[in-house]
Amino acid sequence: MSEQSFWQFIIEQHEKLLGQVVQHLGLTFLSLFLAIIVGLPLGILIARKRKLSGSVLGMAGILQTIPSIALLGFMIPVFGIGAAPAIVALLIYALLPIIRNTYTGITEVDPMVIEAAQAMGMNSKQLLFKVELPLAMPVIIAGIRTAAVINVGVATLASFVAAGGLGEFIFGGISLNNTNMILAGAIPAALLAIFLDQIIAVIQKSGYQFVKKLKYIVPVVLLITGVIYLLASVSDRKLKAGFTPEFMGRQDGDLGLRSVYGLDVHPMVVSDAIMYKAAYEKDLDLISGYSTDGRIKAFDLYVLEDDKKIFPPYFAAPIIKTKTLEKFPGLEETLNLLSGKFNDSIMTDLNYKADYLKQTPEKIAKDFLIQTNLYKNPRKGNSQTIKIGSKIFGEQYILTEMYRMLIEGYTDYKVQTKTGLGGTKICFDALTNDAIDFYPEYTGTGLLVLLKPSAKTIEDVSKSPEKTFDYVNQEFRKQYGIEWLKPLGFNNAYALMMRRKQAQELKIKNISDLKNYLDSK
Repeated sequence: MSEQSFWQFIIEQHEKLLGQVVQHLGLTFLSLFLAIIVGLPLGILIARKRKLSGSVLGMAGILQTIPSIALLGFMIPVFGIGAAPAIVALLIYALLPIIRNTYTGITEVDPMVIEAAQAMGMNSKQLLFKVELPLAMPVIIAGIRTAAVINVGVATLASFVAAGGLGEFIFGGISLNNTNMILAGAIPAALLAIFLDQIIAVIQKSGYQFVKKLKYIVPVVLLITGVIYLLASVSDRKLKAGFTPEFMGRQDGDLGLRSVYGLDVHPMVVSDAIMYKAAYEKDLDLISGYSTDGRIKAFDLYVLEDDKKIFPPYFAAPIIKTKTLEKFPGLEETLNLLSGKFNDSIMTDLNYKADYLKQTPEKIAKDFLIQTNLYKNPRKGNSQTIKIGSKIFGEQYILTEMYRMLIEGYTDYKVQTKTGLGGTKICFDALTNDAIDFYPEYTGTGLLVLLKPSAKTIEDVSKSPEKTFDYVNQEFRKQYGIEWLKPLGFNNAYALMMRRKQAQELKIKNISDLKNYLDSK
């Protein structure tokens, strides 16, 4: 298949890109507007009552140090998914520069000027609006300028909570190993940051009188942008669907649903870290998922039968460079100790322990190895170090811990784990660049995301998991010098799922039933 150019991708996806830009601006403007409403009065307050300044600025500083993903996670139980948690999180990130610069700007006004104004008989209100704010305005706007640039960047993470924005392309591209998709999100985000920075810089240089003229225009612009954002985010969904970025771009995902089933559910893009709970809590009605995920059992979800077979099962296995196997004698035999030790129900049960029972991956791994008579106490490794990577979901953490324990128990090699590496592209790039030595991968991902063969080849080799494995193993050796070791034994495939009670009420058992239900509405 010929590689699609960046401009071809932009032309093909221009409508979606425009929608994401509008959503991104909406998130940025609404959160910035709310941050100004909250932050400016707080800055004025602590400038008046300076004993409060330490605690207020300290609290704002602490809030800004919370990692953005974690902050979004804290917002979900309170605000659900969508725009609300994203806007609140962005508001919090924008507060510190606005409060601090307002406080600094007012407190650094020349005391002689303050005395002269008071001598002229000005009260505190007149002093604030006619002296302090005009003189402090360049510093205050500098804070707003900083907050705006921060929010453009952080808003890319809004896609994790189904709030849209340019993060959909960025994280979709990372998941799908698609550089064009990453650039289509990253370049507009960077340009928006530069554009807003320069616009606010012009306002900053124009003086207080110009700012006063804008005090009616700016809220109207922000309000209009917010309305457009909300309209762009709302559709006539009969069922609220949420799919992961990777699922959206795969043939054994949303592309297959459209081409084979004729099913277009207008899905929101959402992180797999929150989609299962979102379905359980009725924020979403239909989600993509993984057939061995323990959260299916935990949240009593019903997996729709794939009656037209667009979700073929794929093997899981570690992938490693041939030269790495040569560098570490005995490593291949050690890793292959797990081969055939799993089936779908065993892996689902292990995932359930992590996802619902909240057991640590280390405990789950150790218990499993003891149960299968594979566990050995770790040796004091004083030889070379093997680096194991993993993607950012529970199953991978569990498998990484198992491999670590096996290597430490059966060899003299030391182990370093690099878990939570994000999407397929990050893990695979880390492997090819020797940042890690191996990680667990799935033959379907290897076929569709990394090799990207022709549609005919995909159809031919997807007829059985064994045939897919043989093909990807052969091509990986040829193209990358990478081996697929023996499969672990469980099949991993995508699935569509709903709340069990909802599926029963709507009489939906398979994907065709879902299509017929949506067509009837």
